[in-house]
Amino acid sequence: MASTLAKIADIEAEMARTQKNKATMGHLGLLKAKLAKLKRELLAEPSGKGGGGVAGFDVAKTGDARIGFIGFPSVGKSTLLNKLTSTFSEVAAYEFTTLTCVPGVVMYKGAKMQMLDLPGIIEGAKDGKGRGKQVIAVARTCSCILIVLDVMKPLTHKLIIERELDGFGIRLNQKPANITIRPKDKGGLGMTTTVNLTHLDIETVKSVLGEYRMISCDIAFREDATVDQLVDAIEGNRVYVPCVYVMNKIDQITIEELDIINRLPHNCPISARDNWNMDGLLECIWNHLSLMRIYPKPRGQIPDYNEPVILKEDVSITAFCNKLHRQLIKQFKYAWVWGSSVKHNPQKVGKDHVLRDEDIVQVVKKN
Repeated sequence: MASTLAKIADIEAEMARTQKNKATMGHLGLLKAKLAKLKRELLAEPSGKGGGGVAGFDVAKTGDARIGFIGFPSVGKSTLLNKLTSTFSEVAAYEFTTLTCVPGVVMYKGAKMQMLDLPGIIEGAKDGKGRGKQVIAVARTCSCILIVLDVMKPLTHKLIIERELDGFGIRLNQKPANITIRPKDKGGLGMTTTVNLTHLDIETVKSVLGEYRMISCDIAFREDATVDQLVDAIEGNRVYVPCVYVMNKIDQITIEELDIINRLPHNCPISARDNWNMDGLLECIWNHLSLMRIYPKPRGQIPDYNEPVILKEDVSITAFCNKLHRQLIKQFKYAWVWGSSVKHNPQKVGKDHVLRDEDIVQVVKKN
């Protein structure tokens, strides 16, 4: 591990020394590809020697969504979990009070959301300091991440945590780049673009692909991608997770400062101790999860508004049927839908019809 960390430090130092311009674009791309490969090797290395490794956080995934609390020690993660759920997580005036993963459950708009209070991380967590690897490994399995920040020093902690998560292959509030790579046996590089590439040229693409020994392949760019996005597409193991920055302890700042903080994107100011804006935080989480409620309607009965079927946005009747029962789609004939996704109420639709939030669906089976 020590040699891998030394190589990573050397490459990062060389990247910091290199000026960014068109002449150095290919060299920087090659360095970023080497850096990504070394980080992958570092993450694959076991954290402990022999049979006495550090125990992980084995928490079964339950509910419709999994929310992870990540932050530095003593920023209020445990207090926040205690306020949102009925679970008790120890709270004290000293750092590293929470030493393992403490789960809790919140019901909101009919959705069961699992909350995970994770131990505080420190700078260098991605390299194995503290219990950083276990914490960030759990974060990769989350549907949404809450980065809990002390409002008195938010920017310093925010940048460090983002850097640690990025080093572990977690991309916050991003979407995968629209890049398609198809390896082939021979023929060299075939590159097609549907947009003008301002961050890449063919030499940079060749050098990055050459580092991965992908000499012959077809690559298609359908957006103006960067070198980092190209490396992510080649690696193929990145996790794209929505994130909410929870600014805790707003009882310590003025109204004017709160107004400035409230303008930041993906941000929710709260005071966990005083129970301020807890409903606003849950609504913010719901919006970032992009979930919707679909109400099933049995034939001849009123819809069940107490237990909606929770699905991701922009999914079809097929996903709704599969959530109810795996065999239902085989017996599917058509469905009646009431709601904003149809022009008429009710409207007869097929299995490919795309649903919207709070639609009512009655499935009609084959005879």
